[in-house]
Amino acid sequence: MIVGIDLGTTNSLVAYFTEEGPKIIPNRLGKNLTPSVVSVDEEGNVYVGETARERMSLYPTTVAQTFKRSMGTERTYYLGNRAFKPEELSSMVLRALKEDAEAYLGEEVTEAVISVPAYFDDKRRKATKRAGELAGLKVERMISEPTAAAVAYGLYDKNQDTRFLVFDLGGGTFDVSVLELYHNILEVRAVAGDNYLGGEDFTQEMAKLFLHKAKLSMSQLSEKEQVRLMKAAEKAKCDINDGASVTMSFLYQDEMKEEVITAKEYEEACEELLMKIREPVKKSLSDAGLKLSDIDEVLLIGGATRLGIVRDFLIRLFRKFPDTRLNPDETVALGAAIQGAMKERREEVKEVILTDVCSFTLGTEVVVEYDEDKYEDGRFCPIIERNTVIPASRTERLYTVRDNQTTVRVRVLQGESRFARNNLFLGELEIEVPKNLKGREAIDVTYTYDINSLLEVEVKGVSTGASKKLIIKGEENQMTDEEIQKRMEELAYLKIQPRDQEENRLVLLRAERMYEESLGDRRQIIDRYLTAFDAALKRGDHDEIREAREDLIEILEDDDGNI
Repeated sequence: MIVGIDLGTTNSLVAYFTEEGPKIIPNRLGKNLTPSVVSVDEEGNVYVGETARERMSLYPTTVAQTFKRSMGTERTYYLGNRAFKPEELSSMVLRALKEDAEAYLGEEVTEAVISVPAYFDDKRRKATKRAGELAGLKVERMISEPTAAAVAYGLYDKNQDTRFLVFDLGGGTFDVSVLELYHNILEVRAVAGDNYLGGEDFTQEMAKLFLHKAKLSMSQLSEKEQVRLMKAAEKAKCDINDGASVTMSFLYQDEMKEEVITAKEYEEACEELLMKIREPVKKSLSDAGLKLSDIDEVLLIGGATRLGIVRDFLIRLFRKFPDTRLNPDETVALGAAIQGAMKERREEVKEVILTDVCSFTLGTEVVVEYDEDKYEDGRFCPIIERNTVIPASRTERLYTVRDNQTTVRVRVLQGESRFARNNLFLGELEIEVPKNLKGREAIDVTYTYDINSLLEVEVKGVSTGASKKLIIKGEENQMTDEEIQKRMEELAYLKIQPRDQEENRLVLLRAERMYEESLGDRRQIIDRYLTAFDAALKRGDHDEIREAREDLIEILEDDDGNI
């Protein structure tokens, strides 16, 4: 069975296809959403999801989150005394989802369709695929999140020709995609977005607003207090949807700080973020050659689209109410599961052709003549421009720029800047040419790009007929199968916490966190029940552990309803 996985910045999900349609697989705690958070303790135990997020309040230096934003980069996360790349942390989330799916389905899961933001470049897509491989999964396909959402909404089953704008504002990334449906073809017309804009930024604005009103600064807060502040800001961000104001509070140096924040104040604080949202919308429509009025439906995905200020902004922008039939947190995972079923050619799924576009322009570095006998090097020559429907193949003829030139070097680049140095380097090759006067010898450079982010570069000498080819799989430091296997073995020393201990560990951590955040009698009550639960865990009697856990949960629910 091929499962569908939404590897998100804030939360991740796994789904599978049934005779009744796609369904989300609950995790080991019985919840659909698994926080994309990883923690490693001093003994090498790995915590993923809610347990890891709970550890952040107590051991902030051992926890990593929002690492999806750094996928494909050389950034290193240090958890205690151990170092990890973003794709390695992502692989731990994927491994936890894989184990949850296997426990739920009662069979081994080895294949998956994994979603990626439409605006992810080749480097980030390849890092995502490598994360899947490190988790022991064969990644059958990476599907863009807006395309997965469109499939989940059942767009492939509509009869009429329709144009859709998919607005995807997740925890850490933002995508806008324009899609067109005709017959059984779902075509992506254009994509745009921002890999560093999401719900986390709206949480930051709430936190900054609170600090301003409380006359505090982030530098005054300890690491634990910063974690508490962000947790309180996240809750206030969600609660402000229900009224004209919200009271935000958090414990600072054993004193409970409280401030009332109005919806108007919060919207004004987020005005710059809302303006950043507008630009990719305009860009995607411009690239697709469409106007706002040409869009038939607007679909919302990503948890941050629940924010009232975001929805109000979109209603004003599009002058229509967006489609919110499906849970925005679950839509992408459901669509990925449907895509998995399509690859398995399940009879229950109507076959649909999904086309995609090249998210970034692909080209090469050239020398340009700006005046007679005056040249400027380091310029970018586009070959396959962004939002070209893929698969695609384009050829550009380039000429020598020096007398008696014997070689031409083709540097493969990705990006939108007119200067080569500002674009992403993917690879290079050289080809020999006969000595001749400048401009008398030429090469044809052909780029062929497919839906699996595979780029073939062919360089052919016009006069000689000699040619060279290069397959670009992603970034320069592409790991081989042997290197992946070796890294999997290196990560094997890390011990994923057993499933049957997860619930106990989570309740224990949450109680310890709430003890630190409480004062007076409330702290003493938590301590009494926490001590009893801890003693039951040490004795190891399952019935006693269950009773002590339920008693502890009951008193924690008074202040922390999400237990």
